[in-house]
Amino acid sequence: MDREILRLAVPAFGALVAEPLFLLADSAIIGHIGTAQLAGLGVSAALLSTLVNVFVFLAYATTAAVARRVGAGDLRAAIRQGVDGIWLAVILSAAVVAVTVPLAPQLVGLFGASPTATPYAVTYLRISAAGIPGMLIVLAATGVLRGLQDTRTPLIVAVSGFGANLVLNLVLVFGAGMGVAGSATGTVIAQTGMAAVYLVVVVRGVRRTGAGLRPDPAGIRASATAGLPLLVRTLSLRAVLLIATAVAARLGNDAIAAHQIAMSLWNFLAMALDAIAIAGQAIIGRYLGAEDAPGARHACGRMVRWGVGTGAVLGALLVLAEPLYLPLFTPDPAVHGLLTPVLLIIAVTQPLSGAVFVLDGVLMGAGDGPYLAWAMLGTLVLFTPCALLLPAAGGGLTALWWAMTVFILSRLVFLALRARTGRWLVTGAER
Repeated sequence: MDREILRLAVPAFGALVAEPLFLLADSAIIGHIGTAQLAGLGVSAALLSTLVNVFVFLAYATTAAVARRVGAGDLRAAIRQGVDGIWLAVILSAAVVAVTVPLAPQLVGLFGASPTATPYAVTYLRISAAGIPGMLIVLAATGVLRGLQDTRTPLIVAVSGFGANLVLNLVLVFGAGMGVAGSATGTVIAQTGMAAVYLVVVVRGVRRTGAGLRPDPAGIRASATAGLPLLVRTLSLRAVLLIATAVAARLGNDAIAAHQIAMSLWNFLAMALDAIAIAGQAIIGRYLGAEDAPGARHACGRMVRWGVGTGAVLGALLVLAEPLYLPLFTPDPAVHGLLTPVLLIIAVTQPLSGAVFVLDGVLMGAGDGPYLAWAMLGTLVLFTPCALLLPAAGGGLTALWWAMTVFILSRLVFLALRARTGRWLVTGAER
């Protein structure tokens, strides 16, 4: 079991770590232009991440559905399921772009960013909207490959995309003097290129199995229906992150800049922990598709232990390496001072986060979307008053991140209770 987890998780780790490096690279590059630019990037990045990641079910639901069919021995149906997910991604991306471009100033205004940061946020968001179709296609196609138990191809594509993004941003921001606009343009080009590579891989799979490429309205509707509970779950999660960003924005430019760096690092560690969760989605879906409930339960226990241990290691590294990575983001000592206690909070909670991400992935792999939706709504209800009241009471950015600890603990309680019941162990090619 450990070998199987590692076979899927190690490449997934590389791919998931590469994804937040897009934002980390943007933050590091823009941070050397100015604090107002970095603050603008913080707001627009949170918005863009929300607009894309609310549809992360394109990856998660597709992984679970494809893996179940692989476990049941029906490869053609597995590929067809993935194609339906990609067509759904195309449809959704068209709607998101149509809303984002004209309403960019209003969306940025919701965060209460300062007058100096707002123009940079609007510029970054409008240009980045062109990359949304590529981002959603990447989500859906990644889900197909994960469900097929292939995490190596996403690793290759993600690393190549990050390398291209870094080079393009350096050239366009500093070489061409485009500033924030150059950073957004480089990311759009890189994301679109990644989507093109994924489409080539999926088309090859279609030709081998004869699954067909034409849009199937019934299949697209089924993909949307299966993803709806995960959409509710993700909207609740994004609401938590948006509330945190909005609170930080009202604490001033230094606070939102520090929060942007902290959130980038938090997302980086979260994606690394999510590698085990990705293995969980693929393994659990395959076991349940093959009607092996005991194997699924055993895999769940092993992966939770892997998550806790990995979180402990990452937390220690975050603290020990702080003098090395902080200067890469900004030379501003005021931002550094705000970051130090926040990073300590993040480090201490990493083992808990490891358990949370793994259990989340296990339940996704089982197709237990409705429970995940209700659990995240409950977490949002518990988090919101803490996030609004603690910083207002004089705790500032540090208090906001203590509220984030409440968010993690409540998620852990909800997910652990569900895992113990065994109600998620539903077997068969379809849930």
